[in-house]
Amino acid sequence: MRSIIFASNNENKVEEIKKILKGRYNVISLKDAGINIDIPEPYDTLEENAFEKSRTIYALSGKDCFSEDTGLEVMALNNEPGVKSARYAANDPVFKSNTAKLLHALIPIENRQAQFRTVISLMLQGTEYQFEGICKGFISRFEKGILGFGYDPLFIPEGSDKTFGEMKMDEKNKFSHRKKATAKLAAFLNDHYGKD
Repeated sequence: MRSIIFASNNENKVEEIKKILKGRYNVISLKDAGINIDIPEPYDTLEENAFEKSRTIYALSGKDCFSEDTGLEVMALNNEPGVKSARYAANDPVFKSNTAKLLHALIPIENRQAQFRTVISLMLQGTEYQFEGICKGFISRFEKGILGFGYDPLFIPEGSDKTFGEMKMDEKNKFSHRKKATAKLAAFLNDHYGKD
């Protein structure tokens, strides 16, 4: 089984990606790769931040790797929190503060349409490729569920009456933005390695 580094320190995301790619690729976290750095996300787009992470880890390790950046985009808030989703309310990613700020901002707003968008940046033999996954839905008026992480207890995907916070991983992956982007990544890798 081929191994590939996932350039993330977020253990929740690592476990989610591992579950999606299980049986096809051995996903190695930064911790397991012995890389102990916190890569900054200084840019204004998911695409640029994802690329910053993948090229940093590729330069350090010399090994094929991928990274991702994900944002929650709320239509009525001009796509905020977007690229700043993890630090919407503070410099440190404290999600209770983030969700509280989002709910407060939406109090007077009827249109609660939103989408999660994931961009994966793959560094393969020195060349970068990107893959996008989108999950459309809307923001609940209060938190529901204790599963998942981040904004999951607020986000209800189209086609469901439950938040991601109420869904176990297998159910969430039927809708997940990260699953959609990772499926594109897997298809690309299968095609690429099939040509070896």
